[in-house]
Amino acid sequence: MKRLPAEWEKQDSVIVVFPHVNSDWVNDLESAQAVFLRIISSISYSQKVILICDDIESVKSMLCYHDRISFTTISTNDTWVRDYGPISIYQEGKRELLDFRFNAWGGKFESALDDAVNEKLHKGYHFYPSKLTPVDMVLEGGSIESDGAGTLLSTKRCLLNPNRNPNLSQNEIEERLTELFGLERILWLENGYLEGDDTDAHIDTLARFVDEKTIAYVKCYDEIDSHYRELKEMERELKSFRRLNGEPYALVPLPLPKPIYKDERRLPATYANFLITNHTLLLPIYNDENDTKMVELFKELFPTREVIPINSVRLIEEGGSIHCSTMQVPAVNEC
Repeated sequence: MKRLPAEWEKQDSVIVVFPHVNSDWVNDLESAQAVFLRIISSISYSQKVILICDDIESVKSMLCYHDRISFTTISTNDTWVRDYGPISIYQEGKRELLDFRFNAWGGKFESALDDAVNEKLHKGYHFYPSKLTPVDMVLEGGSIESDGAGTLLSTKRCLLNPNRNPNLSQNEIEERLTELFGLERILWLENGYLEGDDTDAHIDTLARFVDEKTIAYVKCYDEIDSHYRELKEMERELKSFRRLNGEPYALVPLPLPKPIYKDERRLPATYANFLITNHTLLLPIYNDENDTKMVELFKELFPTREVIPINSVRLIEEGGSIHCSTMQVPAVNEC
């Protein structure tokens, strides 16, 4: 029996790739590293971090403690490990890691180094004793959302985009993912996008499972905003979705932050790009009037976890946020 766990289940570690001079962060590397240091510290005080960096001693000097950090040197094109890191399943109760192909969101950027990261981590025994299985299919971790109970949430704009798997139909993609993840079904969103997004509408920027019964989603309240109509249609779709028992999902709207621009380009800022760890909820904030309200909301949604707000304006300047910057590795054995 196979199962794709939910993010809130017991984790072994979280993978993070530290910004370096050969990535898009180079023009303001220090400010980018400061945000990543905050992310790493917020996770590693209570659970393990697998930290990929180009200069271990230099990065160690920036951190106060290293007890729960496993440092490794692997060359990468960039830091968005959510999308090229391993996707973990449970096979008969044992963890197995799947290594899908990564083509940088449809060939938009160079990605050969990123696509090789999982095999190098595995050879370095970072996933021991789990095996790593290569999958000849393009799939990014940010494009799928699991409730841990057989339902996958995703967007047609991304998974059915011909820049990923042009030779596979929707039915063929559904069949492959159902077999690989042990799914009962896939809920497809036809609507929803964010300006400035390179991912072709990753689900982790739009709608996230909070638990098996609840979906938090991005909502636009400004009728003159370019996102208003499509996010309204996405909301309508979410309201039509039903759980496997036939009941509707509880829906929690997350306001779209006010527009943030860089070089006249609107950036894809969203509160949906949060990370769940064993003991914390890392929440992106954007110097927005809704930041404080979102912290309080997530305290209600995750009462057993410490909600840690992290200013993510620097992250969104390069097109991602907290969830994009991390990839959790579940516990070795199914809990």
